[in-house]
This record gives sequence, structure tokens and C-alpha cells, in this order.
Amino acid sequence: MDYSRPEYYTNREISWVRFNERVLSEARDEQIPLFERLKFLSITVSNLDEFFMIRVASLKDMVHAGYEKKDLSGLKPKEQLKQLGEVLHRFVDLQYETYQKMLVPQFACHQLHIIEHHEELNEEQQKFVDQYFMENVYPVLTPMAVDSSRPFPLIKNKSLNICALLSKKGEHGDLEFATVQVPSVLARMVRIDSEQNDTVTLIRLEEIIEKNISKLFLNYDVIGASPYRIMRNADLTIEEEEAEDLLKEIEKQIKKRQWGEVIRLEVEDGVDKRLLKILKKELNVSNEDIYTIRGPLDLTFLMKVYGMEGFEDLKRKVYEPQQVLELPSGCNIFDAVKEQDILLHHPYQTFEPVVQFIEQAAEDPKVLAIKQTLYRVSGNSPIVKALARAAENGKQVSVLVELKARFDEENNIVWAKMLEKSGCHVIYGLVGLKTHSKITLVVRQEEEGIRRYVHLGTGNYNDATAKLYSDLGLLTSSEAIGEDATAVFNMLSGYSEPLGWNKLSVAPLWLKKKLLKLIEREKEHAQKERQARIVAKMNSLCDPDIMAALYEASAAGVQIYLLIRGICCLKVGIESVSDNIYVSSIVGDYLEHGRIFYFENDLEPEIYMSSADWMPRNLERRVEIMFPIEEPQLKAKIMHILDLQFRDNTKRHILMPNGSYQKKSHTSEERLCCQEEFCKEAKAAVKKSKSVKTANKRVFTPKMHEKG
Repeated sequence: MDYSRPEYYTNREISWVRFNERVLSEARDEQIPLFERLKFLSITVSNLDEFFMIRVASLKDMVHAGYEKKDLSGLKPKEQLKQLGEVLHRFVDLQYETYQKMLVPQFACHQLHIIEHHEELNEEQQKFVDQYFMENVYPVLTPMAVDSSRPFPLIKNKSLNICALLSKKGEHGDLEFATVQVPSVLARMVRIDSEQNDTVTLIRLEEIIEKNISKLFLNYDVIGASPYRIMRNADLTIEEEEAEDLLKEIEKQIKKRQWGEVIRLEVEDGVDKRLLKILKKELNVSNEDIYTIRGPLDLTFLMKVYGMEGFEDLKRKVYEPQQVLELPSGCNIFDAVKEQDILLHHPYQTFEPVVQFIEQAAEDPKVLAIKQTLYRVSGNSPIVKALARAAENGKQVSVLVELKARFDEENNIVWAKMLEKSGCHVIYGLVGLKTHSKITLVVRQEEEGIRRYVHLGTGNYNDATAKLYSDLGLLTSSEAIGEDATAVFNMLSGYSEPLGWNKLSVAPLWLKKKLLKLIEREKEHAQKERQARIVAKMNSLCDPDIMAALYEASAAGVQIYLLIRGICCLKVGIESVSDNIYVSSIVGDYLEHGRIFYFENDLEPEIYMSSADWMPRNLERRVEIMFPIEEPQLKAKIMHILDLQFRDNTKRHILMPNGSYQKKSHTSEERLCCQEEFCKEAKAAVKKSKSVKTANKRVFTPKMHEKG
């Protein structure tokens, strides 16, 4: 059987757009509070921006380089761009239909009015807006004319601008072009004070500028003015082998992001054709890369609207992450972890124990060394501060700061320099690889000798996103894992490649082989009519070898249940190929970010968690870690997590054989939202101090067996 046939696979980029459509479906769901819907729409816009800057830009680079190799679905880069362009234009239209027809009409029902165009302003509002412009906006603006002595200026990536067509007063000569950037240092949404009623009235900053734009060009008549926005290629090309200093090389490349090729131009519907012609020529943009927007550009301003006070009844009640029962406030984390392995489930349980793990290690006189990998951290990270304090306290502190973490490069450079000044040994990662693993090792001198404590996670060491991302972590003092953790850091800091591993599987050399071996074992069990099942939860699935192995296992009779939040290039329902594969995707209030892999193994189930998705970049071009969950009570907890997610009938979308996703309906059964249920369970556990009962063996059996 040839499992590499193009018709067996969905294009990676098209699959991503379908994921963003699932996010948009939350904005279109009338059962969700209005302001939560605004938030989801805003998220689809920021998602799309990054997609253009990286994925679309990468395809354009391939076309420019004459790269003709086909992807898994049989498309060349040029063909991918063509199909993608059609899909993306339709998606953007759907975004604005959602905003204009589904959300804006709801504002008036809740005493909120967003002025879409300055011509709607009444006399009182016009006075307020004009005064606001002169006092707060005018001093900040820098209008830029374009003529023979002043070339077309650099338009910054993602910036919002207003272009204008000008004619000198009293003359009827050539029209001139000018542009002004809408300053990002000022609030995008401006509240108009009014004593007339209780309605909150807002206007966007670009509308204030456009209304007063003639004040920037006093000797000219403004023939026409319109907002526009560009997206540039932001995919950094770093020649690591040739770079003498990786940190300086990345600092240099970050600056080039503002100069990258323009890959998308957004203009307002109705823009003067003469203005559009100038923009198209000066920015070197083709027609297919121009997006005519029927509404305000850059809907991420909706996140600012979401953050306004006074509309709490239109938002979900903020959930407070609950205490981890095994780690009561004020406890000694090392004593607790010495007794048992502890599973952490964020954001339902607080991320605080992870922070305290580092903070206690920094102050504990018994701690000799702390070693940690940092991929993304928050802007005011307590973990980084604790690491710096540990070094100042004389402990050996080694930190791998991944400088190549996309769009966090600048932030990570700042932290790397700060940690070095504090006396930490900072590693910048390995040449040609990103270090994406999430691991912390604390070495402690105890009465019985040296003991190692390890934290392994599926998410980042970011205390801010830990409240928004659904992730898992393990705290353990396992001797075998401790030895492996030491080997990981020796590999990262030097050239020590271990001969073997006790418990961990590490990419790029060992992890993929381990996964393929586990899938193969399930296939062999099925062929021998033993119990065989694979359940895997991840962000994305697009590795060709893994997908071919899953097809082969499915054809042998292995039941395969996949929970994939984002990209899934595998297809379901192909006769004799994938008719035993069922794919679901959960899009909810929290970003599903955990990776869990379950292999039934003929009633001797093995469960793993990992920092890695099943993608070539994770398995072949990154340092990733997969680790086993072996304690029966922890295995039961994870099986419960999977069980609830597969029973979700509120936020779960099911992949159909035609490649579309259908949202699971709860019309004929009791409503179940797994994320809400996890919140309730975490609260109940703290309230009642219950512990989860478990059996030594339990077979995972999803309640939903949809074939679509």
C-alpha cells in the first residue's frame, strides 16, 4: 500500500486556515457572550497576520527561488499560493461579515456605539474630536509627502497609515501623494464624552486623523484620503553556521523585519483608484495580494474594546486557577515531590508551584545547581528573577535561552543579557536547532546524598500565558528521569551525546523513532487480534512518516482517536486507509496546548506527555522531550482528561471525510464543555479535598465514535 499518495493528504496551509475558521466560528456563535465573541474575532486577525508574515512569506520565497518541489498534497509553491489566496480572500470577507452583520448590530442593544466613519459625528461630537486631535494627536503626527526630492518612505510592518491625494490650493496641476502613520503610541479607541445618555461612544484614532487631515497640509486641498495597512515578510533568515555571535546576528536580522518584502496590502473599500495605483506601484504589490476591506482595518482593536470596564455582564466570569492539592500554600516543594510525582494541569490549577519551585531552589541552602530551558517567558518574569537571584546566592545556574523563538527574539535577548549580568551561565541554543523542550533540573544535597528534582512541561515557562493556555506538567524526583535530565543539559551545553536514555525520548535524534516504534507495536497487536488503540492530543499533525504509520496502523485495525487543535494534514474516512481514524479539534476559552500520547499496548497502557507536536520541525529540527507518566493515579487523571475532551459536545469540532469540520451538537444530550468541567472539578477538589481514585489498569474508551 502506498501511503504517500497526494490524495491522502490536506495541504498544510489550507488546514491552518480551517483552524482559524474554527476560531472564527466562536465569534459567530450567538450562545457566547458578546464581548467574548469580539475577542475571538480579534484573535483570528492576529493569527492571520502571523500566518502572512511567516507561512505566506515562506511560500513567496520558494517561488522567487524557483523551488518546484511538491508538498504532501501534490501542490507546488506557486499552486499553493494560488489556492491559498482564494481561500484567504473568502476568509477575510467572512471576518468582516461577522463584524458588520453579527456583532455591530448587537452593540446598540448594550449601550455601546462605535462610530464607523467620522461623517456620522454630530456637532457636539465633532467639537470633541477636533479638540482631541489638536491637543493629543497633532503634535505626534509626521506627515510625509512624496515628490522628486522626497522618495516614498519606509512603511513599517503591520502599521496603520493614511494616504492622501493632494492638490495645491489655487492650482489645477498634478496631484501629489502623501502618507501619515497612525501613531501606535496613542490609544486606537477614543471615548467621546457625552452628557446626553448612558451610551458609551467610541471612535477609532484613524477616523479622528482622517477628519482633520487637512490641518496637516495647510497649503493643499485634500482630494481624497484613505487608511491602508501592509504586511511584510518577517521570516528571519539566520546563517547560524557563519555567524560569529548568534545574539548579534539575531539582533541584526530583527531590524530587517521592517524592510521585508510587502506580501499583503489592506485598503478600505472605496479607496480612490489613483491612491491605490500609487500604493500598488510603490509597494510592488500584485492584485492578488491586495485585500479590499469592507470595514475598519485591523480588527485587533476589538481586544481593546473587550478590555473596557463596565461591560462585565457581556463577558465570561474570570476563572481563578486553583491550588494544587499536593502542594498546599507555604509547603516545601522538595519534600512534597520527594513523596510522590505531582501532575499539574494549567490553567485549571495554578502555575504558581512552578514559579515557587524555582524561587525555593534559589533560596534553599541545600540546592547546589539549577538548570532550565526558556523558550518564551512573560515580560516581567518571576522565574527569570528567581534564576538571577539564585546565581547571586552562589548557586550554579545554567539557562538555555532560545534566541530563535519567533517574535520573542527581542524579549529573550533582554533576558539573556540580564541573566548573564547576574552570573548565570547562559546558552543560546544549538546551531541549526531550536530548543523547544520545557525542562528544569534542580540538584540538591540531602542527608542521603545528591537528589535531583525535575519539572517537565508541555507549555512555556510563562506565568502570563499559563492563565490562558491549557497545558500539563510533571514534578518528579525520579532517579531515572533525574539522570536523563542531567544528560539533556550536558548535551545542550557541550558535545556530550548520551549512549541511551532511561525514561526520556529526545528529539531530533531519538523521539521520532520512539513514536514510530510505539505506533508499530499497536499495529502488531491489532494484527494478532489483541487490544490496540492510539489516543493522541497535540497542536498539529503534519509529519509524513508519522501520518503514514497511522494510516498503516488504521488499515491493520488499530482504533485511532486524535485531538488536534490546529493543523491536521491527515484525512479521515478513506476506505482501507483511515476508516479507523477519528479526528476532533477543541476551540474554547483556553488555547489547547497540551500534548498527550496514549498507547493501549494490549491492556498494559503507556502514556506520555511532550513538548513536541507531530510535525517535521518538532521531530527533526528541534530539541524536544517526551516523558512517560507511570504512576497509576496520574495515569488515571490523564485518561480522565482525554475522556472528558472526547465527550465534549460544545466546543469540539469533528473532521469530516471532505476535509470540513462540523461542530459537535449537544441537542439530544446534556451539554458538556470540557474546559468548564475542568474548572468545576478543580474548584470542587480544593473545596472537598478529594483525591482521584484509580485502578492499576484501565482501558481508555472514548464515548464518542463519530465517523462523520
